[in-house]
Amino acid sequence: MERSIEAIWKEGFLVSDALVAPKINQLYSQKSKHIVDKFKRMFEINLIAILIFSVVLLPVSFLFGMAYMGVPMFLLLNAVAVVNKRLSNGLKKIDKSVSSYQYLKAFDGWMKEQISINTKMSAFNYPWVFLSMLAGFWFFEIDGRMLGDALMNKILTHYPDTYLVGGISLIGIIGVMLAVFLLAFFGGRLYKFELKLIYGNVMNRLQEMLADMEELRR
Repeated sequence: MERSIEAIWKEGFLVSDALVAPKINQLYSQKSKHIVDKFKRMFEINLIAILIFSVVLLPVSFLFGMAYMGVPMFLLLNAVAVVNKRLSNGLKKIDKSVSSYQYLKAFDGWMKEQISINTKMSAFNYPWVFLSMLAGFWFFEIDGRMLGDALMNKILTHYPDTYLVGGISLIGIIGVMLAVFLLAFFGGRLYKFELKLIYGNVMNRLQEMLADMEELRR
């Protein structure tokens, strides 16, 4: 009995050296490499942008008297870039000689690992950014006076009974702690939202293509 069209299609993309349906196999192979190559370019551009921003931010923060924000942000951005640069090395280990399906599955596995690691890091990254910005504005000097001190004096003028801890309003400290907790709790979701904005189209195309291939495997 002759093989069905579905069987030919399956062989076309499941077997890397298949002699049947060569056009189908080539089409899947080209699309697979196009998706991965596009992601690689976007990923590398994103890392370069992070590094450039960090290098520009550091001297600018000193120039405008906000070193307490610039230095922590510089350290964080470079740490993120280093971690993701090391993760990107995993892309080089993906075997391009296998079938388009296996190639995409390997890439999908790497992407899930990369997202998982960055999601966990986000629970720390977002609170760090918030505290860095807060410190930058708190220690920012206007006419030789720190903005944080001026704010506290204004609060004490209107609310003299305000309870202080280390010269800072207890309510303010609780508010900052609450903000840090919320950013840590929702950090993963915020990261995935940003990820969707930047890589959404590529990720959707990847999942659609894998879904098509999975359907043919049934």
